[in-house]
Amino acid sequence: MNVEVGGLLGLIWLALVIWAIIKVVKSSASDFAKVLWILLLLLAPVIGLIIWALLGPKG
Repeated sequence: MNVEVGGLLGLIWLALVIWAIIKVVKSSASDFAKVLWILLLLLAPVIGLIIWALLGPKG
């Protein structure tokens, strides 16, 4: 049961990171900023997603 819950949470987290990357790519931020945000989301998915939600490009 524990593995199933962890797998489900991991899948949800992966979906959130992919969604955030798509939002970054579609934003009006500069290309350099987009690359930095995507690298942060890929290299530090937990902290990166939290930082992106608080400070990331909104448009």
